[in-house]
Amino acid sequence: MAVRQQLPAKLYYRIGEVAGLVGVEPHVLRYWETEFRSIRPQKSAKGQRVYSRRDVETLLKVKELLYSHRFTIAGARRKLREGGIEPPPPDAGASHEEVQRMRTALVEIRSEVLALMDELERV
Repeated sequence: MAVRQQLPAKLYYRIGEVAGLVGVEPHVLRYWETEFRSIRPQKSAKGQRVYSRRDVETLLKVKELLYSHRFTIAGARRKLREGGIEPPPPDAGASHEEVQRMRTALVEIRSEVLALMDELERV
């Protein structure tokens, strides 16, 4: 196993910092975001990606699996899933009807939350 470098003691990291810490180009980080559901940086008010410490640690694991252990993307995703880092695929174990029911429920909850937010803004 590769020796882990000590991460700076910060809550959030910008994409340039993360690229330097992980040792890959920013476009690689953006690609990995599309392939690994466990990597979900937030966006700042200016629209810049802001990575949490957990995101950076996951990215370091992804790089190790892909570059050192020569896993494919699918293999690295499966390995992270086994370790409890990567969530299962959205359709794992759920029928199409269940997924549609959950989606409908979430859309309703979202509209209720938005309505509450509007109401709070008026107060």
